[in-house]
Amino acid sequence: MNLLLNILWFLLGGWLVFLAYLLGAVILCITIIGIPFGVQCFKLSVLGLAPFGREIRETDPPAGCLSVVMNVIWILLPGLELALLHLVLAGLFAITIIGIPFAVQHLKMTRLAILPFGFRVIDG
Repeated sequence: MNLLLNILWFLLGGWLVFLAYLLGAVILCITIIGIPFGVQCFKLSVLGLAPFGREIRETDPPAGCLSVVMNVIWILLPGLELALLHLVLAGLFAITIIGIPFAVQHLKMTRLAILPFGFRVIDG
């Protein structure tokens, strides 16, 4: 079932999410300071291709002070725009009953779009 949902996800806008994260990653990796943020964008772009069957967990041990600083910088650079993209797409998908699972996945990705450091994505 996850495979079918992932295929539908890709066809109904997953490619747009993938391209948004990929564009952000390439722009961030231009500078040396932006490389850690670009790497996070690359990781999130892979999640944007196939989010069904994956879970978000907090890293063990819990992230420390560096993670908080990186998350604040992330929000200022690409985080807010990517989170807004996910919220708009979640709202569009939530209009129909069939689109509700896709809206839930966009809301799951909104959490990572705002605060990606200190969390990891695992296959569930």
